[in-house]
Amino acid sequence: MKQFVLSFLVMSIISSSAFAQNKALPLSNPFSTASKLPYQVPDFSKIKDSDYQPALEEGIKQQLKEIGQIASNPAAPTFANTLVALEKSGQLLARVNNAFNLVTGANTNPVLQQLQEDIAPKLTALQDAIYLNTKLYKRVQAIYASKAKLNLDAESKKLLEYYNQQFLLAGAKLSDADKEKMKKLNEEEASLSAKFSNQLLAGAKAGALLVSDSNDLKGLSQTDLKVYAENAKAKGQPGKWLLPLKNTTQQPALQSISIRTTRQKLFEASLSRNEKSDSNDTRSIIIRIAAIRAQKAQLVGFPSYAAWKLQDQMAQTPEAVDQFFAKLVPAVTAKAKQEATDIQQLINGQMGGFTLQPYDWDFYSEQVRKAKYNLDESEIKPYFQLEKVLEKGVFYAANQLYGLTFKERHDIPVYQADVKVFDVMDENGKPFALFYCDYFKRDNKNGGAWMSNLVGQSTLLGTKPVIYNICNFSKPAPGQPAFISFDDVNTMFHEFGHALHGLFASQQYPSLSGTSVARDYVEFPSQFNEHWALDPKVLKNYALHYQTGQPIPQSLIDKIKKAGTFNNGYILTEAIAAACLDMQWHKLTATTVVTDASEFEKTALHTTGLDLPQVPPRYRSTYFLHIWANGYAAGYYAYQWTKMLEEDAFSWFQEHDGLSRANGQRFRNMILSRGNTEDYNTMFKNFRGHAPDIKAMQKELGIGN
Repeated sequence: MKQFVLSFLVMSIISSSAFAQNKALPLSNPFSTASKLPYQVPDFSKIKDSDYQPALEEGIKQQLKEIGQIASNPAAPTFANTLVALEKSGQLLARVNNAFNLVTGANTNPVLQQLQEDIAPKLTALQDAIYLNTKLYKRVQAIYASKAKLNLDAESKKLLEYYNQQFLLAGAKLSDADKEKMKKLNEEEASLSAKFSNQLLAGAKAGALLVSDSNDLKGLSQTDLKVYAENAKAKGQPGKWLLPLKNTTQQPALQSISIRTTRQKLFEASLSRNEKSDSNDTRSIIIRIAAIRAQKAQLVGFPSYAAWKLQDQMAQTPEAVDQFFAKLVPAVTAKAKQEATDIQQLINGQMGGFTLQPYDWDFYSEQVRKAKYNLDESEIKPYFQLEKVLEKGVFYAANQLYGLTFKERHDIPVYQADVKVFDVMDENGKPFALFYCDYFKRDNKNGGAWMSNLVGQSTLLGTKPVIYNICNFSKPAPGQPAFISFDDVNTMFHEFGHALHGLFASQQYPSLSGTSVARDYVEFPSQFNEHWALDPKVLKNYALHYQTGQPIPQSLIDKIKKAGTFNNGYILTEAIAAACLDMQWHKLTATTVVTDASEFEKTALHTTGLDLPQVPPRYRSTYFLHIWANGYAAGYYAYQWTKMLEEDAFSWFQEHDGLSRANGQRFRNMILSRGNTEDYNTMFKNFRGHAPDIKAMQKELGIGN
């Protein structure tokens, strides 16, 4: 997942001309001057929790002043004194906020969480100071009206179009009274979103399942038991086992635990984590956020939040998304129902005496998979040692496709001991970026996996990319190697696909750089990169047995490939159910009143034909971080939309000899390095030779006609 933040002003980067001391901050504050470390990365060895608040507040103050100067400039509006000036604004805020976003997502604590809630409405107010600024919009409007007369290069033209659209979508044409309403709604939403994020983390932490008897955990490996025992010990519960919750509905341990009552307890702990009528209950917050968004959409003249927010996406309208899913849902749910029938037959054959429930699915589907494909996850894992997957898999594929090489650095201070930092060298051997990776789960880390920038790329500002990947893999017991599942392998390739999109950025303007693209385009490079995990050349290079060093045998590879579409009905149904939940919440009108989040969810799933009793949505509404706090509101459909793009694009590779430097360079030149400098549909068509086609996706997923 590409992590989205509030706006371009939050993601903008540090200009090489802004290295002077910021006199409003004491020298003791590490943000008072730009970092002197390579690539201007923050020096986490010097940053204290107490440094963030004064630096953020001073950054906001400075940018407000800069915006006021741009808007009130007595000179006639020009591209340089208005749009370029906007791109250069907010540099102190950017350098502190980039570090703040990282630590609050990956290594937070109560102090940072409280600051996150306090600062969110102030950052939103700053965004409003830009996009709801009448004087500033008049300048942009004047430049846009005279664009035909301007001698602008293609990227500058795109920046002008970008700003004009962003102002219009934000409500720049609203009356002064409606602008004030919008500002208040924006601030309230920002506060609630930050609070939701913190409640979600606390709810998952409090909802972890504590088990007192090891007999209740039969089926788990000794390695897993050691990890869970360490978890319990760290929480003052020696002699017990603590199973943490991932942010998804289903939990990894459900695949292995043979005791049905334990599976049920773990599943119910996952479902109810934020519905316990305590301080972590999110039901009232999400109802209010949805209402706020509907009201905002009404203010700017749209029937719903989804209709408003899809204006600058590839899909453009909720109706286009509905039509897209209409091509998938019948076949996907039919496949899930058949899978449920197969599992029920297995249960009956074992004289189980019960009806399949969601918490049974992973346990018995694993047995079906073993029976159908003779594929055992425990047989595969010894070949997937995390460090080898990274260096001999993820990095190796990037070398074969794009000529990149990587070298670990130990001189860059990190925010947590598990974090690794790598120099990224281009084909000519010259370093051009840094890559941070942080792979192990912690109680103070948000769930899921994501990518973002510590420093963005911009030739205008003279900065090069610093990218990070965050995941939540189980940390091994001390002294033991880290093994991951093949799903985790795909996650590593996925997030590094985002990283490549950021690493190859070659834009002039930060607002258009790298991964600063539409939600339903940003997942295209990441999902595309997953294909190389099973490429024969790549797989043989990294899938080495941790004891013998022997490459994974062809027989296991064949099993993995044959099992590739296994359980796809379930996997796709849970994902599409979540996407449709998102869309139903955000197609609400301002006059619709929701009083019960759970009932709304039930109705939404029924309406969309996705209320399969054995297949819950991948995320229930109450812990759906993507849409309530991470920028994917009315956009979770993007994962399936971009699945269409990446499968179609990969079919081009298959037609042109697959993995090669020439093919990789073409993809880099035409997709990965383009940022938001061209219309997405045009960009894709130029690469593929035709408009996006769903047929390759249907074929790959085994749901084609």
